[in-house]
Amino acid sequence: MTDSPTTITTDLDFERAGKQVGFLRVPHARDDSALGSLLVPVTTIRNGEGPTVLLAAGAHGDEYEGPVVLMKLARDLRPEAIRGRVIIVPALNLPALAAGRRHSPIDGKAISACFPGARQGTITEAIAYFLRDELVDRADIVVDLQSGGRSMIFLPHIAAAHLEDPEPMTRALAALRAFGAPVGLLRRDLDQDGTLASAVGAGAKLYFATGLGGGAMVSPDTVTIAETGIGNLLKHFGVMDGDIVPPRAQGRGDTRLMQLAGADGLAITGDVGIYEPFTEIGDAVEASQPLGQVHFVEDPDRRPRQVLSWRAGTVLGRRVPGRVERGDCVAVIAESYSD
Repeated sequence: MTDSPTTITTDLDFERAGKQVGFLRVPHARDDSALGSLLVPVTTIRNGEGPTVLLAAGAHGDEYEGPVVLMKLARDLRPEAIRGRVIIVPALNLPALAAGRRHSPIDGKAISACFPGARQGTITEAIAYFLRDELVDRADIVVDLQSGGRSMIFLPHIAAAHLEDPEPMTRALAALRAFGAPVGLLRRDLDQDGTLASAVGAGAKLYFATGLGGGAMVSPDTVTIAETGIGNLLKHFGVMDGDIVPPRAQGRGDTRLMQLAGADGLAITGDVGIYEPFTEIGDAVEASQPLGQVHFVEDPDRRPRQVLSWRAGTVLGRRVPGRVERGDCVAVIAESYSD
């Protein structure tokens, strides 16, 4: 935390014991409210000594699973149930979430690309600055609940950065397994500039991001996976008591460790048309295997063009809308990982 003044204020005392429900007050003057503010909800719960876990969701306004799970947790979690501190921010980009858009309708920005933020920047940059300076700085573990939004749907997973240092890598892998999603994913691109992961950094703090589903919808399965996973993580890090609920107790197989090596795991179309997928999430594919094809409705005599997988692996995610433009991602291919 720095001494630089921020435009954002709050009535929350993050050091105080007990449970507090409040807001970040972000100045937001409008034509009909010259001195108005955007009120971003935050819940902080503290009891005794222990780690601080920051739980965030709503970085993109078309991802709903995370906000639903964190709103339920914020209502239900009691101080006596924890040791340490849990800070819950269910709507990082509240204007985008309210509008059902991926980016904020106020400044056109996604908070996931705004870190480290700017003290007196646009409204999204200012929120990112406060989050990094006041909340990430206090946290030992940061969990960013994301999904596929309107355009993608994912095999539910939790991801961590691929780290070269074996000690934090071991800790991260143990946490991925404890969460208990169908897939535990290692990503080399997770800490790219502008992301919340980059704000957390590569020190003693741990950062995790989920891909809970997508399609701009909420499913019972993804909510259960996320709720159980968050509870498992809090137990794994000693914030809550109780036994971790393994995937088999939830009627699913063990967590599969996988990795996303880089851009060649993304299948990109070079055409405009209607995409017909040949594969579903969870399917195994070979290198050069057709993943689907693009049909050209305006040119009925033209044969559809196939989109091929650049590598062998598993379909981790696929596009939801049938209409595609040049450059759209239609599938994400992940590989098995062995530690």
